[in-house]
Amino acid sequence: MNPRWFARMALWARNPPSPQKVKFVLAVIAVCLALYAVERIWGWPEWLTPERYPGMRVTR
Repeated sequence: MNPRWFARMALWARNPPSPQKVKFVLAVIAVCLALYAVERIWGWPEWLTPERYPGMRVTR
């Protein structure tokens, strides 16, 4: 583990984030998990899948 993480954990232990910030982070994580679960259960919609046409160039 990187020593920076230990320093960050020490700072958080001395000065913890506000309850509102913790709730916000947990809400964001919950939304991400819900989207992941929906995608795993029902799959990716066909209408959102891009199609390749002959002669179509891919720019990178």
